Formats: sequence, C-alpha cells, structure tokens
Amino acid sequence: MTESQLATSLDDLGWTPETLARKLIEFSSLHGQRQYVNEKTPYKWLKGHKPRSPWPQLIAALLSAELSRPVTPETLGWPTSGKADQKPLVPAYSGLALPWTFEGAVHAMRAVTEADPMDRRVFLTVMGAALSAPAHEWLIAAPIPHLSRTGKSRRVNISTVDELDLMNASLRRLDDGGGGDALLNMVRAHLRQVVGLIDYSSYTDLVGRRLFSNAGELLRLAGWLAFDGGQHPRAQRFWLGALRAAHTAGDHALAANTLGFMSCQAKDIREPREAVTLAESARLGYRGASPRVSAILALRAAEAHATSGSTTECRRAIDDAFAHLDSPTTTAPDWSYWLDPGHAHGQAGFCYLRLGDYPSARRHFRHALRMQDPSAQRESALRYTLLATTYVRQAEPDLDQALALAGNAVEILTDDVSSNRCIGHLNTLLRDLAPYSRQPAVHQLAEQVRSLRAVSSTA
Repeated sequence: MTESQLATSLDDLGWTPETLARKLIEFSSLHGQRQYVNEKTPYKWLKGHKPRSPWPQLIAALLSAELSRPVTPETLGWPTSGKADQKPLVPAYSGLALPWTFEGAVHAMRAVTEADPMDRRVFLTVMGAALSAPAHEWLIAAPIPHLSRTGKSRRVNISTVDELDLMNASLRRLDDGGGGDALLNMVRAHLRQVVGLIDYSSYTDLVGRRLFSNAGELLRLAGWLAFDGGQHPRAQRFWLGALRAAHTAGDHALAANTLGFMSCQAKDIREPREAVTLAESARLGYRGASPRVSAILALRAAEAHATSGSTTECRRAIDDAFAHLDSPTTTAPDWSYWLDPGHAHGQAGFCYLRLGDYPSARRHFRHALRMQDPSAQRESALRYTLLATTYVRQAEPDLDQALALAGNAVEILTDDVSSNRCIGHLNTLLRDLAPYSRQPAVHQLAEQVRSLRAVSSTA
C-alpha cells in the first residue's frame, strides 16, 4: 500500500508531511525546477493519491538520499508511466561506480566530459551519506604503480605537458572575473583533447602522471564553474572524475583540493555533516608539505565546521590556516595561487557570519575587500553581499549600510560578471530583509535581484 510505504519512510526520518513538502521544495530548487507543493498535499499522498509528475521521482530520490537506501516510485506504489517524453531521474553519481584504476579513471573522465545526445537521463544532486562516500573510497584506494604506455604511434613528451599546464593556468585565471558557461565550454573542449592524449598516446610514467594531473585539474575547474552556475549535479559528476584522475596521478594535493570543493558544495546544499566529513578527509589524505595547500584545506574545514555550528573547531581551523599562510614560502601547485591573505580573510568572514559573530565577520570582510586583487570582481560581489548580511542580522539592523553594500554587489554583477552563487546569496539577503519589504529601497533592491535572476536564467 502506498500509505504504509510512504508513512514508514517518514517515520524512519522523523518527518511530518509538512517537513516532506518543505524538503521537496528545497530539493526541487537544487535542480533549477520551479516546482511547488503545498505543505498539506503529502497528506493526500498518504491516503493513496498518486502525486503528479515529476513528484514521484523527486520524492523517491529525496528519500533514497535521506534514508541511505534505494527508494523508487514503484516501491512507494507509484508505477511510472513509461512515456517516451519522460526523462528518468538518476543520482549524479550514476554510472560512475568504477574501480580506482587507470581504466576506471579514463572511463569516468569520458563519461562526464563527452555529452551523449542519446542520454535522456536527468541527473539529481546527490545528498546524505552518498556525498562523502567517494572520500572514503579515495582514502583507502591502492596507488596506481605504473602509468607508462607504449605501442601507440603518437608519443607525448614533457614539453607537451608543460604547454598543457600553461593552458590550464590561463583558463583558471579567466575564471577570476566570473567565468560562466562560455568558459565551461572552453574547459570541456580542452579536457577532451587531454583525455584523448591519455587514451591514445604513448608516454613515460612521469608524463602519464602529469597528464592525469592536468586532466584532473580541468575537471576540478569544470566542477567549480558548474557549481558557481548553480548546476549542482553536473558539478558533482565533474568532481568525481577529478578525484579519480588525481588518484591515478598520485596527486594527493589535487585530490584533497577536489574534496575541499565538494565540501564547499555540501555546506551550500545544507549537508553540514557531510561537509565536515569531506573537508576533514581532505586534510587527512593530504601528504604534502605546501603551507598554502594546507591553508586552503584548513579554511574549507573551517567553513564546514561553521556551517555545522562547531565554534571551537571552526576557530581552530581558521587559526591553522593563517599560521600556514605565515609559514615560509615553499613550492606550491599553480592552482593554489588564488589563496592570499585577502581571500583567507574573506573565508574567515564567512565562517564568523555563519557563527553569528557579526563584528568579527565584518572585520574580516573589510580586510578582504581592502586586500583583494581589483580583478576579483565576483569575489567583491560576494563579500559586499555577505557584509551587508551582517548589518541586517545584527540585534539592531542597520538598513542603510546593508542596502548600500548590497547595491555595490548588484552593480558588479550587472557588469558582465556571472555567478548564480552570488545571486543566491543576494536572495538570502532579501529573505532577511522581508520584514522591511515595503520600504522603497528594499523594494528597489528586490527588483534589481529579480532582473539578475532573469538574465541568469536566460543565459
């Protein structure tokens, strides 16, 4: 019976029907769907009414994530229609449960890079314990002993890999001002070339490891661009490919950095426990000695702990990060160039905002804005938005300060800087401003943000 299956699932989770409705709206929004369900509608489902499409698949996917066991529309008593125009909804990691081998890594990279026009699946954001499962697998995966390849007519040498690394560096720096889908397409095109070299060329073990590191960093960057654009399932697929490529290369720094980005996403989609697990797994698995990489991983952990409300652990991680930044400079991966004291202050500010320590958050955000590179426009928009949030959430809100700072952010985002992530934080600020929505200045800000959303949706 539908009622008993759904009711049992809700009992196992400790959810009311109203909770299910709220969670479904959040889950739907993660996938860019403008779906809404009334908080009383699940009572009808409990009485045997079948939800309209796409709710059966969304409900099953949400319950699967939360219960850490497979749930399908059929097990809930809602057989799918099988219509040709109905795309199946599958988890983002679907088809990527592969061995941690050379062949597994190449298969994963191709699967997430080459769009298949016949693939009618719709990928859903992975939630719950499945988020951190790849971190556990990476930590225990056996190293790949040899990556040399022979017998191919085309041979790749070190000078070729050096040129590929320079191209990666250029793509990374193009993202500093706000990349968007155009840059993501460039990254994917370059990535296809690198994967082709890996698959169809001869090379030494050293060159092979450099090629896999190169591909892994491109996948990491592609995941970041997808995440910044609000494409959560796509980001998860890119990052899983990046993690496998980094493991194959034996590049612990890149693998740990990828887990750090996965942690960043987990906190944004309200999975604080998994965010902490991913961030701490990254710190545990990093075996290098670069102070800058260690600082990056410490700040990811600080953000995760702040999101989970662990004040002591958060402060400890922030202190660790600044201590690493004060250490003597040693060799660091090129991809770590972005972390400087200004950016570290920005991330610390985020942490204190999450902890509700608004004076400390403001101090760090202002340091970040003073110290940052003028070209980092997307980060400027984010910091102005979060700084504005501190003035709204304090005990006695200062609307003038908040609106002035939010106006700065809107002006930047209007000026050809693309970031759905920043627009999302502006939406959060507007929710904080809801009690003052009738004030003309607040109404004007809401209209400006609405325009940004419309342009972003069109793009």
